[in-house]
Amino acid sequence: MNTLEAFNQALFLMINATPSTPAWQIDMARMIADYVIYLVPLSLIAIWLFGDARQREVAVRAFCVAMLALGLSQIIGLVWPHPRPFVIGIGHTFLEHAPDSSFPSDHGTLFATIALTLLLGGVRRYGMAILLSGLAVAWARVFVGVHFPLDMVGAVAVACVAFLLIAPLWRLGGATVTGSLVKVYRKLLAWPIERGWLSS
Repeated sequence: MNTLEAFNQALFLMINATPSTPAWQIDMARMIADYVIYLVPLSLIAIWLFGDARQREVAVRAFCVAMLALGLSQIIGLVWPHPRPFVIGIGHTFLEHAPDSSFPSDHGTLFATIALTLLLGGVRRYGMAILLSGLAVAWARVFVGVHFPLDMVGAVAVACVAFLLIAPLWRLGGATVTGSLVKVYRKLLAWPIERGWLSS
């Protein structure tokens, strides 16, 4: 474990920005670290509003996998709290953050679960967009000093576990859950659906 932690810290210091890093790079990284996360809900909403029945089911499944993964992430953080770099005085921090557990990354977990579920569900365009965005966010959050690289690796592992746990449950009731949501959606948004502005 000591060797792994030493590797984690060394890799962090290779990626982490320093006071000599150009300000525009730090500003760009801060924007990516804070705001690109909004692409996740926007993508799921877009899939739901404009996708077909199969894509909608994949989007609902991705949401369920993400919620489970984030729950697992919180449990891991409580059971095995790992300090963030700035808590133990390593590197430089350019983004304000609470001194809570860093492992696994919640941002990384969310991007990994959504990308994994969309890609394996055949919604490749959105899945690739989320994957590439997630890689950028993972880099940015290490770059600005609020995460270690292995926090992101842990996020991918949690995403895989959550996906596998949801899989048998989804085979049993996924279609039913999605169908119920579609009925509610069609009632609430009947007017724009009838005019062809949204998928039915």
